[in-house]
Amino acid sequence: MIIIPARVASSRFPNKVLADLGGIPMVVATARAVASVDDTAVATDSSKVADICAHYGIKAVMTSSSHQSGTDRINEAATHLGLDDEAIILNVQADEPFIEPEVVKSLKELTKKHRNDPDVMICSAYKKINSTVANDPNMVKVVINECGKALYFSRSPIPYDREGGFDGYRGHIGIYGYTKKMLERFCSLAHAPLEHTEKLEQLRALSHGYDIAMIEVDTKSFGIDTPEDLKNALKLL
Repeated sequence: MIIIPARVASSRFPNKVLADLGGIPMVVATARAVASVDDTAVATDSSKVADICAHYGIKAVMTSSSHQSGTDRINEAATHLGLDDEAIILNVQADEPFIEPEVVKSLKELTKKHRNDPDVMICSAYKKINSTVANDPNMVKVVINECGKALYFSRSPIPYDREGGFDGYRGHIGIYGYTKKMLERFCSLAHAPLEHTEKLEQLRALSHGYDIAMIEVDTKSFGIDTPEDLKNALKLL
């Protein structure tokens, strides 16, 4: 099951999930992009978003407006949808309308691989990026170990290139995979200081000692975080 969290109160770009993308609201464009991979639903706290989804024939689930993260919102939606403990849930951000179905399929397979690993709480993906992109705080970076698990995520360029010439930066793709059981475990954890400092919810899992399994993907997709990103997206269209 793919669940797309969609709130309208974005601090950097209010109402961005409803931004016009070639005549289609962005959240609708994202849902259509991944619909071939699995059943898809939008989790929202906005009746306007729910009504728009209904107009386009997309399932929407109303959730609380008090959630601190998209993952918490997805957990509530998964409960409303009656998903069982072993159900695989893929979290695709509403601002990823160009995400390729193949990327989401790769994440689904990675999640299947780790579904019974007690140390893995989340599965996710990354792509290779250059040093210029790495300096953009809107592009989250990730450092991984030799086993393919995340060591840390940051809005700062990591690792620090002390001697210059480093070309191994990895950009995090904002999609996540877990079973319902893994998702509930994550949402039961106390919020972590690093999570609030970087404004990255995945740091909650790392802060509590759990693993995040990562997979490299080939993608040209990008998240629409700012009005400038939207301008670039419209140019692509």
